[in-house]
Amino acid sequence: MPDAILPLVLVTPILLLLALGIVGFVVRYQRRLIQQQHEVRQMQEDAQQQALEAALLAQEEERRRIAADLHDGVGTTLAIVKLHLNTLNQPDLTEEATLLLDQAINEVRRISRNLLPAALQKFGLSFALEALARTMPADGPTHVTVEQLGAPRRLEPKHELIVFRVVQELLGNGLRHAHASQIQITVEYGATSLALRYSDNGVGFDPTVSDQPPLPGTRTGLGLTNLRSRVGVLRGTLRHESAPGQGTQVWISLPLPYLVTDQAPSLSLS
Repeated sequence: MPDAILPLVLVTPILLLLALGIVGFVVRYQRRLIQQQHEVRQMQEDAQQQALEAALLAQEEERRRIAADLHDGVGTTLAIVKLHLNTLNQPDLTEEATLLLDQAINEVRRISRNLLPAALQKFGLSFALEALARTMPADGPTHVTVEQLGAPRRLEPKHELIVFRVVQELLGNGLRHAHASQIQITVEYGATSLALRYSDNGVGFDPTVSDQPPLPGTRTGLGLTNLRSRVGVLRGTLRHESAPGQGTQVWISLPLPYLVTDQAPSLSLS
């Protein structure tokens, strides 16, 4: 072998090894960079998730406080006023006021129950949904059906509360804005998830229009914002379809872990 070629033969493997080392380093660096970026995104998502959950819990705590104030404060005050009226022994003068007080007391109780559903805390989601369906007037302009499929099972109390609020939000949006004659809500207890479906035959809305102020008598999809927040806390998915004059449908899937037993601990927001 010529002496001029010998250094090249000796250096070439070294250069190849060095090149392979550089390539390996770059590949490992990119992998570490991708992993770090993934970890940062995960941390950001977890932080957003925790902040959103904390905000919802704070909202529920405020609801609990207002419900207690209404029930124990306003409701008691109205009952005391009614007692004072009854002591006057002048039914001709106090009958109408007593009837109005009874209506006010019943309204305070209704609002208090909606703010803090006792049936949910005591008996769980399935019972609370049945109770919610029974509150709908049978002779009202909108016929509401709440159907439950599968074997109802208990969830963690905070999860049951969020699911109940989602159903309330769906129903409230439909009653306030859909102008529908029929609203159907289906709750399906699957093997590893809970599915909700909402449908109405109301005025519908254009899902692509959200930035413009709504015209009088029209409906927008802005009511989905709160729903997405609650569904996001449970790491679920939400899909909807609507069009002006074509009604609205919403599908929600929640990957919730069921409890092993049917007994759930009581919810505590404090």
